[in-house]
Amino acid sequence: MRVLITVFILLLTGLSFSLLAVSPSGGKHRPATGSGDTLRKANRSQDSNLIPDPAFCSGLRNTAFNAGEILTYTVYYGLSKLSLAAGEASFTTKLERFDHKDVYHVIGEGKTYNFEDKFFRVRDRYESYIDTLTLQPYKFIRDVDEGGYKTKENVTFVKNANTAITNTGVYKVPDCIQDVLSAIFYARNIDFSQHKPGDKIPFYMFLDRQVYPLYIRYLGKETIRTHYGKFRTIKFKPLLVKGTMFEGGEKMTVWVTDDPNHIAVRIESPITVGKVLVDMSYYRNLRYPLSSLIDL
Repeated sequence: MRVLITVFILLLTGLSFSLLAVSPSGGKHRPATGSGDTLRKANRSQDSNLIPDPAFCSGLRNTAFNAGEILTYTVYYGLSKLSLAAGEASFTTKLERFDHKDVYHVIGEGKTYNFEDKFFRVRDRYESYIDTLTLQPYKFIRDVDEGGYKTKENVTFVKNANTAITNTGVYKVPDCIQDVLSAIFYARNIDFSQHKPGDKIPFYMFLDRQVYPLYIRYLGKETIRTHYGKFRTIKFKPLLVKGTMFEGGEKMTVWVTDDPNHIAVRIESPITVGKVLVDMSYYRNLRYPLSSLIDL
């Protein structure tokens, strides 16, 4: 079930969730070239709304999560009125030292259940080392094993040179850059009270040797019931990059808790056949009480 790959990557993108639509083996890789200013100018010509606010990039501080946090999600594949729990993804956060700096070491893992392994086995592991003060990544590791497709990626971000050093070369990146995992924790700290429904919140992400200008569109607040319980939530749609399972655009919907934790409790998207539903199923060591939970 190729869809699970996309969903796991989607989860590992966190509140940005946008690059979930990029198949790890699909599409052409185009290296990011030029300075951060050059990248901004190039992207500005496409959509001026996709240039991150410098204050947003430099002024964001972590108020949403603690080291020791654990989150687990169940992935459901739906066709008509039927749904099948086909796999899960988990995230753990640790406080460590990296290159003489305090960092959050975030680990994301995705796997299919045993019965799905017979059709398409997934065992993915993602890691990011994120500065505790700036929430910018220093290192990103991806170890993917998906139905016979295997790849390993190791990226080091050199902030004073605006570069990303990968297995295959050195690439220019903007000042304010995120990887697949760091984006989820970075975006959890967005102050949605400063935005109105319809607003775009832009950011840059580096994946597969390319810089992506992305955004999430804030839609407002909504009360929903998931497989876990009933929640007050914040709702938004990410910009999806066209891939093998998604058509691109704003067809995916994400709901995060309307409390200071801002954890995703549901992700839903149509796919080529049926839809994907991802629900939070377990949490531990949240920074704040889960006050958005109304009942189980």
